[in-house]
Amino acid sequence: MQNLLIAISLGLSTFIGQALPTADTEPQQEREQVPSYAKWGKLAMKETKAKYPQADIIDYLHEGSKENANSEVEIFKLWLKQDQKEFGVYVNIEFHPETEEVISVTFKETDR
Repeated sequence: MQNLLIAISLGLSTFIGQALPTADTEPQQEREQVPSYAKWGKLAMKETKAKYPQADIIDYLHEGSKENANSEVEIFKLWLKQDQKEFGVYVNIEFHPETEEVISVTFKETDR
């Protein structure tokens, strides 16, 4: 009986060890899953919170990006709630692609 418990214990610990990611592989997996626009999304949320300090951001969507002659634009749609009102805000972040220096952050409210 004791040998059976030891065998089950060893088997379970082997299974758990295989099922859980190791500390060495987890950061690599996380880096691969982070989208390229993530840093711009954080900036979009930060700037939106500064512009609408009384509102809660309740949803977030990356709408895409576009390239201009000397800049790129990341486009986000955030859904906000303030008091009983819900509304959307399109946030465009224009930046220099080589330096990632922000040129402008613009907002446009929408009810859709």
